[in-house]
Amino acid sequence: MSHKIALITGASRGLGKSIAQHLARQGVDIIGTYHSKADEARALADEIKQAGGKAAMVQLDVGESAGFGDFAAKVGQVLSAEFSRNHFDFLVNNAGVGLHAAFAQTTEEQFELMFKVHLKGPYFLTQKLLPLIADGGRIVNISSGLARFSFPGSSAYAAMKGGVEVLTRYLAKELGDRGISANTLAPGAIETDFSGGMVRDTPEINRQIASATALGRVGLPDDIGAAVAALLAEGNGWINGQRIEASGGIFL
Repeated sequence: MSHKIALITGASRGLGKSIAQHLARQGVDIIGTYHSKADEARALADEIKQAGGKAAMVQLDVGESAGFGDFAAKVGQVLSAEFSRNHFDFLVNNAGVGLHAAFAQTTEEQFELMFKVHLKGPYFLTQKLLPLIADGGRIVNISSGLARFSFPGSSAYAAMKGGVEVLTRYLAKELGDRGISANTLAPGAIETDFSGGMVRDTPEINRQIASATALGRVGLPDDIGAAVAALLAEGNGWINGQRIEASGGIFL
């Protein structure tokens, strides 16, 4: 019996890397994308292969939708050559970039970047990949706790994540006739290099977030990798059209 295959955008580092690692431990084969960190992507693929899994990495800029057709064709080639398959099972729209700017100072260029990467990108990438997603497959879109609570300086980023959450419900509704489920996983603040490592490397911000979190600490990448892997595990296919927050209970 062939393994399930997950396509994870932004898999070379941060949350995407942790998601790939946790899914691989569950026996899921991985197709990951990277923007510019080819060495980190290859290192992750090698790690998964050394542990007995299968992995391939493909370059993708999720902010450039004009390239999605070529990317989908490349994924089709990789599926055939590396996995002897025509379809993959799980799509995790994870790739993204951060922005911390007050509403009054946010520029149109910054807003446009957030739109292209966080909303337009997942929308049209998912559309292009639909023929390659197996019937009965699953989609997980990564949102943010910032779509529920407000943290100054995050208006443009959070607005796009709010759009992703609405999009997820529509995907669940419109793809249901193929047995494809779609859910949102919304992390809270995580210690990564996202937004220049602001949460990880700024002690005052780290303490502030930890004090507002029921479990008393800031999240780690493995908290999110494990959560996505659990959502995609066998037995959870009936969960559909939902927003699931993995934040340790922040701002309850």
